[in-house]
Amino acid sequence: MVYRLAYSYLGSTADAEDATQSVFMKLINAPRSFQSVEHEKAWLIRCTSNLCKDMLKSARVKRRDELPADMPDGSIRDAHEFDDVTQAVLSLPERYKDCVYLHYYEGYKTDEIARITDTPPSTVRNRLRD
Repeated sequence: MVYRLAYSYLGSTADAEDATQSVFMKLINAPRSFQSVEHEKAWLIRCTSNLCKDMLKSARVKRRDELPADMPDGSIRDAHEFDDVTQAVLSLPERYKDCVYLHYYEGYKTDEIARITDTPPSTVRNRLRD
């Protein structure tokens, strides 16, 4: 779940792996007690989301150049090929991406997404409808 969320934000296997590792290292280095499994899952989602947003703001990501499309075989590329739906989700603005990911990929209901993201339930429903 953490890796899929990171990948949906970052669109890169390597960056998603780095983010996943950072989230779990944060959990290991500063252990927390959770009220339930759902509370732990919500913390992991929130932590992953915040870390990915920070990574996207970083100078390293802003300065990274795209690889040319005609790069020879054997070059470093992400292993995943995107279908049209995945491409559409990845291209969504950040405020929609969380809601869409949590609802359609993780199966959360709008009230649960509202609690996880600290967003009013009506806002979550509007973002899913738009």
